[in-house]
Amino acid sequence: MKTVSDWQDYKIIATSEGMKLERWKDVVLLRPDPQVIWKGEDLSSRRGIHAVYNRSEKGGGGWQIRKDFPPEWTVSYRDLKFKVKPMGFKHTGLFPEQAVNWNAMREMIEGAKRDVKVLNLFAYTGGASVACAKSGAFVTHVDAAKGMVERAGENARLSGIASGIRYIVDDCAKFVAREIRRGSKYDAVIMDPPSYGRGPNGETWKIEDNIFPFVSECAKLLSDKPLFFLINSYTTGLQPEVIKNILKLNLKGFGGEVEAYEVGIPTEEGINLPCGCSGMWKGKN
Repeated sequence: MKTVSDWQDYKIIATSEGMKLERWKDVVLLRPDPQVIWKGEDLSSRRGIHAVYNRSEKGGGGWQIRKDFPPEWTVSYRDLKFKVKPMGFKHTGLFPEQAVNWNAMREMIEGAKRDVKVLNLFAYTGGASVACAKSGAFVTHVDAAKGMVERAGENARLSGIASGIRYIVDDCAKFVAREIRRGSKYDAVIMDPPSYGRGPNGETWKIEDNIFPFVSECAKLLSDKPLFFLINSYTTGLQPEVIKNILKLNLKGFGGEVEAYEVGIPTEEGINLPCGCSGMWKGKN
């Protein structure tokens, strides 16, 4: 597992009974987490909680507000800034554990000593896009949700990035197919594919069926000297070694090396909370 421990504006305070208690700068949230299967304290009884996400027996759920706090606010990680807020399906608009990948990608981009073009697919609110652009890469940010793409633009501006990111609202598979036809090339690809999704025309995405051929298509967009290819997954049961195999099989013609790992966050209890997994192929600079 790779963990990041230098967050100042984010901390996991405690975990118990399927929940995690977090501090996002000055706001304390209590959210469900499927990895927290251990028993212990009823965290909902703690003082100082601003909001709790309660699951519904019918699916989904909602936020219960306990103390007043801003509808949205800004958190910082190193020289990056992001806007967060309680959103649907228990989300806040940011995955802090991904900082471990932001750091690795920024190091490779800055060490390349050349112009780097990055394609970020299923890019959400742009954590990786902002990180890569901050280190000088030109990023194409693609997501099918217009609101998430707009939030990515806000995060970029908060981080002092006025240019260097191209924002695309589109189905990722369709965009990749068009880019292949155009002969476009990228030095790096990032993707955070969903477990399941449905397109505007009824297209379905199942990660176990679609991830391998999609990575194969994306490999056609890599330049002659690609820098990295990162796959993130929050799909339960998809092991890091599976992601590693997908990358090795699809990118074997490029040489390089592949590593796969869990990502996590240390908690104030002295344990590491698993938060999904990643696989990264690294080329020769």
